[in-house]
Amino acid sequence: MCCAGFAGDIWPVNPKHPQILEQSCYPSVSALPAAPDIAIVATPAPTIPSLLHHLGEKGTKIAVLVSAGLSDKNGLRQAALEASKPYGLRLFGPNVVGLILPTANLNASFVLTGASRGNIGLLSQSGAIVSSLLDWAADHDIGFSKVISLGDMIDVDIGDAIDLLATDHDTSAIIIYLESIVNPRKFISAARAAGRLKPLIAIVPGRHKAAAAAAATHTGALASNNRILDAVLKRAGIIRVMTLSELFAAAEITARFPPLSPAHIAIVTNGGGAGVLAVDSLLDKSEVLASLTAETVADLDRLLPGGWSRSNPVDVAGDATPDRYAAAVRTTAADSGVDAILALHCPVQAAPPAATALAVAGIVQEGTLAGKPLLTCFLGGKAARGGRQILRGAGISDHEMPDDAIAALHILAQWGRRKEQLTHIAGSTTKEISFDRNAAFGIFEEAASEGRAMLTEIEAKGVLRAYGIPVPEHLVAETIAAVDNLATRMLRHHRAIVLKILSRKITHKSDIGGVALNLTSTAEVRRAARKMKAAATTAGFADQIDGYVLQPMVKVDNGFELLAGLSADAVFGPAIVFGAGGIAVEQTDDIATGLPPLDDGLADDLIKATRIDRLLQGFRHIPAADREAIKKVLLALSQMAVDFPFVRAVDINPLVAGSRTIIALDARIEIDPSRLREPAPNRNLVIRPYPAGWSRDVTLSGQCFSLRPILPLDAELYAGLLEQTTADDLRMRFFGQARLSEAAIVRMTHIDYEREMAFVAIDPAGQLAGVSRLVIDAGREWGEYGLLVRSDQQRIGLGTALLQQLLMFARAEGLTEVRGTVLRGNEKMLGLCRKLGFQVATSTCDAGLKQVRIALDGPNAARGVVQA
Repeated sequence: MCCAGFAGDIWPVNPKHPQILEQSCYPSVSALPAAPDIAIVATPAPTIPSLLHHLGEKGTKIAVLVSAGLSDKNGLRQAALEASKPYGLRLFGPNVVGLILPTANLNASFVLTGASRGNIGLLSQSGAIVSSLLDWAADHDIGFSKVISLGDMIDVDIGDAIDLLATDHDTSAIIIYLESIVNPRKFISAARAAGRLKPLIAIVPGRHKAAAAAAATHTGALASNNRILDAVLKRAGIIRVMTLSELFAAAEITARFPPLSPAHIAIVTNGGGAGVLAVDSLLDKSEVLASLTAETVADLDRLLPGGWSRSNPVDVAGDATPDRYAAAVRTTAADSGVDAILALHCPVQAAPPAATALAVAGIVQEGTLAGKPLLTCFLGGKAARGGRQILRGAGISDHEMPDDAIAALHILAQWGRRKEQLTHIAGSTTKEISFDRNAAFGIFEEAASEGRAMLTEIEAKGVLRAYGIPVPEHLVAETIAAVDNLATRMLRHHRAIVLKILSRKITHKSDIGGVALNLTSTAEVRRAARKMKAAATTAGFADQIDGYVLQPMVKVDNGFELLAGLSADAVFGPAIVFGAGGIAVEQTDDIATGLPPLDDGLADDLIKATRIDRLLQGFRHIPAADREAIKKVLLALSQMAVDFPFVRAVDINPLVAGSRTIIALDARIEIDPSRLREPAPNRNLVIRPYPAGWSRDVTLSGQCFSLRPILPLDAELYAGLLEQTTADDLRMRFFGQARLSEAAIVRMTHIDYEREMAFVAIDPAGQLAGVSRLVIDAGREWGEYGLLVRSDQQRIGLGTALLQQLLMFARAEGLTEVRGTVLRGNEKMLGLCRKLGFQVATSTCDAGLKQVRIALDGPNAARGVVQA
């Protein structure tokens, strides 16, 4: 700390020494002259709980526990938490390398190489990685705003740290070395809030261990932790990279340019081979090569000789001069269908690297052309080095190899997609499908009453039918003798039928020969049934056959066999899986995973993430599959995940999709009977659905206002709200701030309903008339409120209605108190608070502020509704 130039007080505490490094040393925490802002604790583990108690009494709010050895087994972990919590003392660690705040010249760590000042926030659960990254960054002139080692995370976890950096003005990008997620819902909530403001980039080594050793369905086996982790990171808005070098490269490129959305890439090159390599790399990452407009091609025709490529990549040929090369880059950038440009250059006599770099630098403004990102790659070594220095000196993002440049563009495109996904707010009820929850629950209830975890195929298909997923008709025969009559009846209407074993216990019927296809006569069906019984007897399952299921042999012209399902991960909760189906599903391994709740766009993204999507779009004489029907199946599974917390797995395989038909030919569903009575929506969802149930209409002074939870689209309405609210009212709400930035409005309208709630009032003209807001503390014990009513809609009871809605929500969430801070002169707000039962007191920190609070439980709790 002394060597880093920290200007604040440093107070060593050690009873054995009067001085340490010429600093006065205190014998105990109680002997300190004041409460330290941060305490660095590096003492034997058994001493830590007592030290934390004394630090809390002193008034310290942050302790960084360098020491290791606090575990559940020795009881020191819980003792440390109990000693710190009463004082609001937050703990980093234990087992951390320390804390580094370069903007404050504070290096409270034992890393070998310190951190220079910059705008990257680094979070790491590995102290060794912190030390290694800092040493590497120093060699590459990369600086940091904050470096936080998290260690064992007994208190402050990755979600808390993301929250801290999200609101830190010195941090423009957050990079994360992520080994584990102890609280997935909190992690995703924090990341989604931060991702709306700045990029989050993570490297994740290894995989989470599954809680169960085996899964009873294909879906359970295929929804591997890594797939679910990818889905978690995508929905959290986090860009995942695979190497440490990519981690910093991603931070660098996101600091230079905004996200790309859409991301159509143009490539200009003076060497055809380099352009081909770049295109291969681009397509390997599933990015899009821009199509040039006819106008751009015509402009390039006038600029370039007749042998140019006349397409993207724009190959200007090896004899292009520096001026011609730069002009081609500028012309390509002007194309309306181009979102970013990569300029490749091979060292040739006609265009020396230095001269070409100067020409390119002369047309660029702050690293962009026509407002679009320009990335360059001047290939070569000795000859190209001078050109690269010129480009970097001009603020241009230059890369040594085409793959590096494409990787950077891929990061910007991913960032754009992640930010777009953050705008998807799926509700607890899917409007695109019709479903009968009660009918499905009745089937589950019957299975649970028998103590069964696995539904029969008939029961499973009954649940699917209740949620709008088409299934074949069927007949059930209890005995082989009954099979004859039913087969005869079904064959009158169908050319062929399918016979399957019906069993409450046999999960994969095909494995024991329990499925027979394309049976065209009663005799064939009878023989198949006898063969199934014999095979089951040989396998030891004779007493587990409950009957036989007959269904038509469904043939879908040009149909695709798909897999769709739902699995419950022990860490991340429910996940939706989709991909190529059939008996070789494990070998094909074409599966994508998404987190519910889904909306139409997220369902479509899930389909796009599979290889089979290319076939589903149609090819040659094969028409495209009914995409809307496939999406409805995924939305139905998402709705089941919301409605039924007790569902462990749903496996639909095959789900056959044609151009006009979709049908679930086989299905398995597993439940946890002990959780049957858990209410919906499912609390195990790591992303909370849009709480549409909190919407209602109120009529005030002859006007009907719609009160509902806020949506991202409400950002468009904020301008009207602010324009029609007086400067004095804005000052009262925002404590002197009369204007809100676009970023602030985005942050206020893109919220996570797990940690925050905002209710908007929409007037009859569709305009925003007021907003009430509640920010819930990390412990989910209390919330802090805010309220703004448009000036022309005040004194009609709208503020009362909005605040009452907020109090009802807080009570439903189990909070015990709602608090607020009000300017002393804001008599309108103070009057409303007193009317609703808030206690009002002058702030102990600032006489110009009033603290208001209301209890939501106990004898003084707020109850009922106050009429305006």
